[in-house]
Amino acid sequence: MAWPVWALLVGYPLWWALGVGGLAVVVVAVPMGVILVRRRPVVVPKGMGLWLLLVVGYLISASMLGESPPGTYGELGTGRVVGYGMRLVVYVSLIVMVVYLANLTERELPQRSLVRMMGALFVTTVAGGLLGVLAPGFQFTSPVELLLPDWISGNSFVRNLIHPTAAQVQHVLGHASPRPEAPFEWANAWGGNCSVLLIWFVVGWWVYGGPARRMSCVVVVAAAAVPVVYSLNRGLWIGLAVALAYLMARAGSRARLAAGAVLAAVAVMLAGPLGAIVAQRLDSPHSNQIRAFTVAATVAAAAGSPVIGYGNTRNAYGNYRTITTGKTGWCRECGHPPLGSDGQFWLLLITQGFAGALLYVAFFAGAIRRFWRDRTPIGQAGTLVMMLALLYMFIYDGLITALTLYLVSFAILWRNAPREAHP
Repeated sequence: MAWPVWALLVGYPLWWALGVGGLAVVVVAVPMGVILVRRRPVVVPKGMGLWLLLVVGYLISASMLGESPPGTYGELGTGRVVGYGMRLVVYVSLIVMVVYLANLTERELPQRSLVRMMGALFVTTVAGGLLGVLAPGFQFTSPVELLLPDWISGNSFVRNLIHPTAAQVQHVLGHASPRPEAPFEWANAWGGNCSVLLIWFVVGWWVYGGPARRMSCVVVVAAAAVPVVYSLNRGLWIGLAVALAYLMARAGSRARLAAGAVLAAVAVMLAGPLGAIVAQRLDSPHSNQIRAFTVAATVAAAAGSPVIGYGNTRNAYGNYRTITTGKTGWCRECGHPPLGSDGQFWLLLITQGFAGALLYVAFFAGAIRRFWRDRTPIGQAGTLVMMLALLYMFIYDGLITALTLYLVSFAILWRNAPREAHP
């Protein structure tokens, strides 16, 4: 019964190549749901009630899809409806996935096997990151993209999901620079997912690994350093720093010694050519102004419907430089990202109001509170991922793969607790 989980995590490169990518969780949720219907009894992890309330709130927010918040423009169209429908399907699929994982016995899916599946996806992530660095122009038209009508595949949100690309080429440093994104939706998704999967990779391949796995772990993590730096992803760098600090504070002496070795390796790396790239990125904080504008505009728009939000994102008038809206032939920099695109918290504000954002925070904060005393390697790793989910919600959009990995991590954490602690 573990095959849908294996298909989702280990088989993820195939989903990406087919053009399904992050929506793979929606596909595998179908057989998961069929299997769950035939099971009795079905256990629901404590805390999932908050996620269910989040989904109910999102259903209610559909009533506001036709409205325009203050300071925004745009009319109700197929793009807005498609975006709303995709998010709703993903939210429901995540519930099915978590409940399915919670009801698999240790015999059906050993805990360490599940952790190592997450580690296998990390290897895929590193390979995709290296591809983005070495061949940033690599892309192709997926089978799904060929099958979909233009009015769907032409939607920018949908295109990011179904069109496989190795990297996003951006001018973060003042010149064209590739930022790895394969096999995920966009560069920021690669960064956040890389840090989460790294945690499980280390647990599965180093902590619970033999000599061969440990040697592989060293090689893969060393290789990951290159795309991690070239990603120019400050959020990822901060997340890794938080992970090291957490390890130093909570783990045993051996883990602290390992963290010290990692810090020494990072120091050596920053003394070389990769360090110059990091320095350039830190000296180029131009995105801060863009984020400040969109966050302020998001909060102002959300205040117009603070309880249920507006169901989907909106476009604000102007940007931090000009009142001109959108790109033109004479102003290529006048475009701006939609409100809510700077992090899951801000997305929830505009789509589901402050109530939705609070439910999201309560879900992950509740998991940290319940499982904080689990000092096993898996327990500490899972708690760290819950903490990163709260950190990243201010800088990364969680849809789609990030939320999938957060919720798989939640299920691993719940499965790791003693059975007498479960409801």
